[in-house]
Amino acid sequence: MTALARPAGLDLRTALLLTVPPALWAGNAVVGRLLREMASPMTLNFVRWLLALLLLAPLALAVLRRGSPLWPHWRRYAWLGLLGIGCYNALQYLALQTSTPMNVTLVGASMPLWMMGTGALFFGQRITRQALAGALLSMAGVAVVLSRGQWQVLADLHLLPGDLYMMLATIAWAFYSWLLTRTHEPASVRRDWAAFLMAQLVFGTAWSALFSAGEWLLTPARFVWSWPLAAALAFIVLGPALLAFRCWGEGVQRAGPNNAAFFLNLTPLFAALLSALFLGEAPQPYHALAFALIVGGIVVSSRR
Repeated sequence: MTALARPAGLDLRTALLLTVPPALWAGNAVVGRLLREMASPMTLNFVRWLLALLLLAPLALAVLRRGSPLWPHWRRYAWLGLLGIGCYNALQYLALQTSTPMNVTLVGASMPLWMMGTGALFFGQRITRQALAGALLSMAGVAVVLSRGQWQVLADLHLLPGDLYMMLATIAWAFYSWLLTRTHEPASVRRDWAAFLMAQLVFGTAWSALFSAGEWLLTPARFVWSWPLAAALAFIVLGPALLAFRCWGEGVQRAGPNNAAFFLNLTPLFAALLSALFLGEAPQPYHALAFALIVGGIVVSSRR
């Protein structure tokens, strides 16, 4: 029988675990924007996770052996690999082809609403009034981004392709995070973060390879090797891939998906700072308004 993992609360360790991923994923958004002329999004995602798989293999090679306690639950890890590794990251890189890191991360700030809706519809979780109010404030911040700060535009809003791709990525991540809380395997295996991540990577890399193959068959794909590309790959493999997924996985299991989702709203702040430093994309006034609404959502949802 399956069960939902019980959150352990929001202590200092949990807060730190959930703060590291937004910082690294903001950097991933900036790097993805920088690499858009060097590598196609699906191929970049595949190469990233293939390298992560090779780096993780010495720590968790036993998970691939016959008789591993993870294989009886291969369908679960196939879904985790599809949603968290195959879909979310590929869609984010695709979004960055036509949108900026600040816009992409701010659209991703709608995560609390998607997380609560997913939990209520598919995982039997109750939505509190405070959590809903906080999520609506975050969604108001997203509306500011999508309208570029011009409210009259909302009546005749035409979303950029990148905004839509990031919205799909956010929905995929909501399902991924809730599936993380489903307990199937023995506790001893779940505590082995390398084995737990490797089980996802095996399937996620396969999904990514499939998407990359489709990209080369159907589009003018590209992967131009250079030392800047190599340096960027080193960062996104070690940081946003391995370290961020390791921290997020433990943080979600300790705090629960709904509480963890609001930490993702820190990503736009980090993205704005990094974009100003590396891309010369200075924040606009409507970004400040959007971030204020997002922070308001965090405050409202966390009040007792």
